[in-house]
Amino acid sequence: MTMENAAAAVGNKITLVDRARLEITGVQEVESFDENTIVMSTALGELTVRGEGLRVEALSLDGGALKVEGTVESLAYEDRPQEGGGLWSRLFR
Repeated sequence: MTMENAAAAVGNKITLVDRARLEITGVQEVESFDENTIVMSTALGELTVRGEGLRVEALSLDGGALKVEGTVESLAYEDRPQEGGGLWSRLFR
């Protein structure tokens, strides 16, 4: 089973406790992180976590789990681009 298939089988679960501790499952890859932003690929699309003093406490790509501590201000998903592109990409091939 590939990493992407394993993460998809697990699904995506987000647990936030007191805006200070965040646990996410279904993580496939952490693309970037600093103390204000963490960007990751999940089974359901790209997830961006914004806040202050964010620290990655634990990361297990084998299990697809990420633990973050700090002040969480927002969580936002960006859908993956559709295969084949949009109308404009089809028109200008």
